[in-house]
Amino acid sequence: MEFHSSEELARQMRRQIILMLAAAKSGHPGGSLSATDILATLYFDQMQIDPQRPDWPQRDRLVLCKGHAAPALYAALALKGYFPMEDLAGLRKLGSKLQGHPDMHKTPGVDMTTGSLGQGLSAACGMAMAGRIDGEDYNVYAILGDGETEEGQVWEAAMFASHYHLSKIIAFVDHNRLQIDGNIEDVMSPEPLEAKWQAFGWQVQRIDGHDCQAIRAAINWAKAEKDRPSVIIADTVKGKGVDFMENQVGWHGSAPNQEQAEQALAQLGGC
Repeated sequence: MEFHSSEELARQMRRQIILMLAAAKSGHPGGSLSATDILATLYFDQMQIDPQRPDWPQRDRLVLCKGHAAPALYAALALKGYFPMEDLAGLRKLGSKLQGHPDMHKTPGVDMTTGSLGQGLSAACGMAMAGRIDGEDYNVYAILGDGETEEGQVWEAAMFASHYHLSKIIAFVDHNRLQIDGNIEDVMSPEPLEAKWQAFGWQVQRIDGHDCQAIRAAINWAKAEKDRPSVIIADTVKGKGVDFMENQVGWHGSAPNQEQAEQALAQLGGC
C-alpha cells in the first residue's frame, strides 16, 4: 500500500487495530491506539529495515516493551509488507502467528518476545551491546508504557545503558497517563519522568506523541547523540482517534463489540 503521509498511515493502522480487536473479541485498544503514531513514523520513515529480509543482521531493531499493544505493531508490520494483511484477522486465534503479545519465533518482523512489563528495555540493552561488539551500526528502539516505568527493572536497564554509553538506544515512553488500574499518578506515580531519566544519564526530550513531524524530529535529534542513550517522552491520549475510548481507563483491555467497532471505524474514516 502507498501512503502520502505518516498521518494517513496512522489512521489506517487505527482502523486495522479496531478490526482486529473486534474480530478477536479481546485485546487492548487503549494503549495500541496511543502508540500508533510513534510506530507509523518509525516503520515508514525512520527505521532501516527490509520486510523481505526480516532477519537482516544490519537492520534496526524495535522492542515493544508494552507488549499488550501488539495490535499496533502487527498493523505496522502488515502494512509494511512483513506478512499479508489478511493475517491480521487471526489475532489471538489458536494457531495464529499473531498472539496477544509479540512472539519473535512466530511473527516475521518481531525482534523481541514481550509481555511481562519491565523487561523490554533490558533486552534492548543487550541488542545494543551486541551491535557494538559485532561492529554493527544499527539503532535499537524501545517503546515503554508510562505505567511500565513503575517497574524497578526499567531503571536497572536505564542505569546499564547510561553506564555503557549505549547511544544506539532510542526509547519512547508512551505517556498516556493511564494504566490498567487507573491514573498512573494514583497507582504509583513515576513522575517526574524527565528528571528521573536525566538523573540516570539519558538525553531527554518531551514531545506531542501524536505529531508525526515532532516524532520524526525527535528521532533525528536522538540519532545525533553519540555518547548517551536517548529517551523521548511522548505525551499521548489513550484510545486516540476514537472519541468514546479517549482517556477512558476501561478501554485498556476491553475489545469493542460490533456496534462499537462500526462507530469507531466511522470516526476513523474511509477504508
